[in-house]
Amino acid sequence: MVGLSEGEKQFLRGGIEQNLRADGRTRNQFRPIYVETGVIPQANGSARVRFGATEVIASIKAELGKPSILHPDKGKVSIFVDCSPTAAPIYEGKGGEELSMELSVALERCLLGGKSGAGAAIDLSSLVLVEGKVCWDLYVDALVVSSDGNLLDSLAAAIKAALSNTGLPKVNVVLGASPEEQPEVDVSDEEFLQFDTSAVPVIVTLTKVGKQYIVDATSEEESQMSSAVSVSVNRNGQICGLTKRGGAGLDPSVIHDMVSVAKYVSQEFISVLDSEVAAAEASEE
Repeated sequence: MVGLSEGEKQFLRGGIEQNLRADGRTRNQFRPIYVETGVIPQANGSARVRFGATEVIASIKAELGKPSILHPDKGKVSIFVDCSPTAAPIYEGKGGEELSMELSVALERCLLGGKSGAGAAIDLSSLVLVEGKVCWDLYVDALVVSSDGNLLDSLAAAIKAALSNTGLPKVNVVLGASPEEQPEVDVSDEEFLQFDTSAVPVIVTLTKVGKQYIVDATSEEESQMSSAVSVSVNRNGQICGLTKRGGAGLDPSVIHDMVSVAKYVSQEFISVLDSEVAAAEASEE
């Protein structure tokens, strides 16, 4: 928990009200974003992302599996977040476990849609090789290395960057003599198919402090929030998911306005993130 004196709280809130935050940003301005890809050689794809002093790492591991009986035409994606105890004192023990679970659930809600896969921002049908028989299972592991606010947006950006860095091995499938037989698969060690991230959204969290709301809140700013709404938006401006935290209720008109701001801000955010990912992958080569 961030400890601020009463004077510091008033300074922080007053700056947000005046559209000049403590670090010099406006209410709708992100901190500088840094991206590094290919940071975990053993993974199919990985990325490190920094928003100011917040640093996270995401890795993608792909394994061949079998689609579920309920959704034979879809592959599977699992997201797990771990908060390093060194990132912040509150992450030690149960506090870190609870936040890890909260972030994992929020990311799945924003990126994977409902339990049926409806509304999924990641196209699960693209992971199927043979309907009902063979699919890719993607395991997304994310680690919070250091925390200074806005973890959800940072994690989503790292996952998007890691997916962009992901190569799925080319698979040759030989169907069995009968429909009941499991197909034979030959996984290439040399040919890889790049994962398409064009539809993968970013998450923009609007944090309400006083009567105003801000993007990319620091830990100090989050300590003064009444509530926050996180919106996942793709490059076409479509809303892919939404989640709220904080005990204070919000008027529907306020939520509508926050979503509108998130849609507007997301387009520049996606552009900056795409440029950083492209630069990172170019330097990796």
